[in-house]
Amino acid sequence: MTGAATISGPERERIAAALAEIACAAGEILRGYHRAPCPHALKPDGSPSSAADIEAEDLIVAALAGRFPGIAVIAEERHRDGAARPGEIFFLVDPLDGTRDFLAGTPDYSVNIALVAGERPVAAALAAPGLGRVWWAGPATVEAPVIAGRPGAGRPVRTRPVPEAGLLALGSRRHGDAATATCLAALPVLETRQVGSAVKFGLIAAGEADIYVRCGPTMEWDTAAGDHIVAAAGGCVVVPGGGPIRYGRHGSDYRNGPFAAMGDPSLAQRLALPASCGTRGPDRPPVTAAAS
Repeated sequence: MTGAATISGPERERIAAALAEIACAAGEILRGYHRAPCPHALKPDGSPSSAADIEAEDLIVAALAGRFPGIAVIAEERHRDGAARPGEIFFLVDPLDGTRDFLAGTPDYSVNIALVAGERPVAAALAAPGLGRVWWAGPATVEAPVIAGRPGAGRPVRTRPVPEAGLLALGSRRHGDAATATCLAALPVLETRQVGSAVKFGLIAAGEADIYVRCGPTMEWDTAAGDHIVAAAGGCVVVPGGGPIRYGRHGSDYRNGPFAAMGDPSLAQRLALPASCGTRGPDRPPVTAAAS
């Protein structure tokens, strides 16, 4: 792979399937720590980092280096401010998305891996080990059960049009703000359900939910895999102005602005996302640091 234009559809399918295998293997590590003692500490930004995050990331980075040598990896736990700018093609990795919920014992945490080429993800996998589900996408999105730490038989999935009865919106247990509430108030939302991590993207891609609006801070490794999985299933993820998220923004340290993921792209014209993210809300309870 020497450039974005050289990655064919069949090659993207093969890459995505390989990423699904890696994500499921990392998920087995997470399952071993879930609801068991898991040493953790707080990072400078106040978010937790656990032994599970680090061990899963070690597996993912080693597996990517073995299968895709020479392609840079931007991974959450290894990333440091001022790190070298990646090339045109690179991986974005979140080894454990939803660490706070994971440490609290909830099952909807995820492993996110995306290959980015030309500022957009082109292949991705999103595993939900606690739910026994994995999604991956090259040109199209596939879902499979996780069986013995590996993807089972996959089936194509598609997003759904806006239901006549109203939208099922997904939100986070630990991140909420007035701007997100205002965006959703302008839409025909029938129900809002709280779901952790990037699992929200998978549920939208599978046609089980309709929209996820996030006006608070996130990082590129939080969204790249889910973004591609939703888009390849027929939906879209948009930023203020209606365009897509652009990845590899080294100058902003890979921080995202507000975005909305939706199954039916027609919803985009009804959204009015704020121009920038607010600060983290007070609904994020502290995680007590533990010795590693």
